[in-house]
Amino acid sequence: MEKFISAARNVGADVQVLATPEELVAYIAERVDGSLMVSSCPSLLRAGIPDKLKSAGLHLVEEDFRSLGAAAAAGLTGANFGLAATGTVVLESTDESVRITTTLPEKHFVLLDPRKILATADEAVPLLNDFHRQLPQAYLAYIPGPSRTADIERVLTIGVHGPAELHILLLEGLSEDLMER
Repeated sequence: MEKFISAARNVGADVQVLATPEELVAYIAERVDGSLMVSSCPSLLRAGIPDKLKSAGLHLVEEDFRSLGAAAAAGLTGANFGLAATGTVVLESTDESVRITTTLPEKHFVLLDPRKILATADEAVPLLNDFHRQLPQAYLAYIPGPSRTADIERVLTIGVHGPAELHILLLEGLSEDLMER
């Protein structure tokens, strides 16, 4: 976990280790000014995160992502697993709501159970083979920090092709199933 945290911070992600869902909600509530898109992820729903966020006074976008996505201040998703060597989070993003949530808002909060951190991409190969067998048409997103590009005059620019901020929130007890977000 320490290697993952270090690598993710090195590529510009803000990584927080949280002890409870309530700490998660407080962290997000302090950083979101506007609506929060929440994609449907089994681990988030099981932990009651959407209801807790609503109780904290946040306005959630849980449907009609296409029309409301561009105006959302932030997005929240789960992750299937993380790669410690690069600080990358990986999530199955076949559902359009997940792709919109991870790309349109300025801030992306991704929830990851630290038990789902793999040391290297090589460890993910059997898992990726399972994904391909079970979901041959699935999209997988590898997110190694905030969006960045140096296309324009070789000047590094953050947030052009996606969120300018990536917040990886580590909360144990969500799910050990690497196939589940």
